This record gives sequence, C-alpha cells and structure tokens, in this order.
Amino acid sequence: MNAEIKPQTPAGAPDFLAPVFAQYPMEVVHAEGVWLHTRDGRRILDLYGGHAVAALGYGHPGWTRAVAEQAKACNFQSNAVPMDVRARAATRLAKFAGSGFDSVFFVNSGAEANENALKMAFRMTRRPQVVAVEGAFHGRTAAAGAVTWGAVGKWYEFPKTPFDVAYLPRRDVAAIARTVTELTAAVIVEPVQGVGGAFDMGREFLAALRQRCHETGTLLVFDEVQIGVGRSGWAFGANMYGVAPDMITTAKALGNGFPCAALLMNPRVTAALKLEGLGTTFGGGPMACAAIEAVIEAIETEGLLENVRRVSKYIVDTCTVGPVVGHQGAGFLHGLRTRRPAKEVQKGLLERGILAGTSGDPNVVRLLPPYILQEQHVDQLREALAAL
Repeated sequence: MNAEIKPQTPAGAPDFLAPVFAQYPMEVVHAEGVWLHTRDGRRILDLYGGHAVAALGYGHPGWTRAVAEQAKACNFQSNAVPMDVRARAATRLAKFAGSGFDSVFFVNSGAEANENALKMAFRMTRRPQVVAVEGAFHGRTAAAGAVTWGAVGKWYEFPKTPFDVAYLPRRDVAAIARTVTELTAAVIVEPVQGVGGAFDMGREFLAALRQRCHETGTLLVFDEVQIGVGRSGWAFGANMYGVAPDMITTAKALGNGFPCAALLMNPRVTAALKLEGLGTTFGGGPMACAAIEAVIEAIETEGLLENVRRVSKYIVDTCTVGPVVGHQGAGFLHGLRTRRPAKEVQKGLLERGILAGTSGDPNVVRLLPPYILQEQHVDQLREALAAL
C-alpha cells in the first residue's frame, strides 16, 4: 500500500530490519502538527497519520506532557496492581463511547482486541462460526486473520483457521438472514472499512445486522480500530449510525502513537467475564493509559469532532478535481475514488509534498489525517490533485 516497493535503509543504519514492509521513498527525522520533515530537507503534509494513528498530530503538548509525567511517576506496573490512571482511562473511554458499555479490557493492538472479542463470543455461545464481511481487515493473528477477507491463500500461514467463517457481501441486507444463523457466535464488521477502501457500510446494513443478531442470540462486534476514537467525526461509528453493538474494538488513534487498544463490552458481555478469563502483560500499562486519557481530553476540549466533520465536508466539496471522480468513507477515514490507479495518484501526491495511502481497492486513495487538519491544508491537496 506504499508508494515504493523496494526496501530502503535509513542513512547509516545497519540493514537488520526484517524485509517485510514496503517503504515510502523518504526518511522522517522530525514531525510537528500535520507536517513531516525528512532527512533530505522536505516538509511533507501528512494525510496518512501513520496508518490512522496520529489523531492529535505530532508534538501535541497535552499528550506529550501526560506521557512524560507518567513515565517519570511510574512507567509500568502489572494489571495485578491497582493503579488510578488505569481506572481513570477505562472510565473516560467508556463514558466517551456511550452506548451502554460498562467495562473496558485494555490490550496492545487492534488484532489482540479482536481476538478477545471473538473469544468472548465463543465463550458465551459455544457456537462454531463467525460471520465477517467481504473486504474486511481485522488483523494478522490467528483468529483476526481468519476473518480477514483474502488472508487465507495470501498471507495466512496457519495450517487451518480456528473456526468456521462465512462472509457477507458488503451492504447486502438480503444476505444477512441466510448467513447469520443459530450457529453463528459472532458477526464482526467494520462500520467503515479501512483497508477495504474507506467503504461505508451504511446504517441500513448495520441496523439489519443488529436485528438479526438479536434474533439469533449472536454477538455483534464493531471493529473500530480505524474509524473509532473520533475519526468519523463522532466518538465511534456506533454513535454515528445509532446502532449499538455488543462489543467495540479500537486501537490506532486511541494512543496517538503509544501502542494500546481496547475491548469495550456491554453488560451482557461483562456478565460473562470470569477472573483470569482474559489476560495481558502490557495492555493497560500506565503510560498507555495516560496517553488514552490525553487523547480523549484533547478530542473533547479542543472541538476536534466538529473539526473532523467540518474539514471532511470541505474535502468532499472542493476535491473532486484532477483524477478524483468521487468520495467515500466517513470523516477522516476518507476515500478519494480515482479514474487512474490509486498508486499512481499516491505517487504524484508525494512528489508534490503530500503523503496519502492506498487500499485494497485499486482506485481508492485513502486519507487518514490528524484531526487537527485545517481547510488550508485541504487547499494544498486540491492544488496537488488538480496538477496530476
């Protein structure tokens, strides 16, 4: 999904990194706000946010202060040791999410959150199947990879998946009743797919999933690893659509670059928890929790949800230029649909000082910028697109 496939080694660094990531043709040495500064002196507008991670941008003073102060006070303690910062972060996240969630399990990554959500669904139902959606990406671990569209046969190297998986066509309401049955433990869905091309599932499809899960006793999991924590312009996609899942998984923007993730559970799921039934070493570490608190504090006090909604609308209103023929997604999980291959458009943007992403759709350029993006930055994007 990057502009250049050939690996690149930073100047003077030994070539010991595992060669598994395609590389952009640049090396970042400093960042501030929405800007990346490269070793060769370029300033690049970051509309990709490190795979949807840099929600507050770079060098945010409140986030930086919170992480530094927590590092000085106590950088780590086990979950077996109560810590106020952990309890505060869980309370803040549950209240931010709304929708009746009453417990939070902190982990390290989106894939780990999805693994634990599926584990809870199997514990509660003792059923053999999970239903996912075509185009989905849920992670690269055993269970998360099993419900990722196209993983088996491409990069899923386990000899078999740990459970049966069925896939729904995107937005196909008619297919739900015949696919989600009394054998289905969980339905896992991204309200807006990320890797799948900033594809918005829509309220009708998500509400129909909610109703069918209620009818069959199936657990509904919203994977909001990319769209969650404000990226839609709402706290979560669940809030934007008014559809309440049983569990939400989230990561990426949650820590603004500090590795962390969370599984949010409603009372039905919370009641099925048992002591030592879930576990993690680093999940819920005090520095991660300080980062989470700081992210939510900034979103709520700096008007960032409104900013995402306003500026994303400005992208739609002004950026159907050059190779762009349409827009999809929600908020700052934004897809530019292009008449030319997205990789060509991405390369052309980078040559003009703008970093964007691609996706599983060869004609969608994916924008995942920090929530502090402003209209003048979009003007730069429009001018670059018009020149392609």
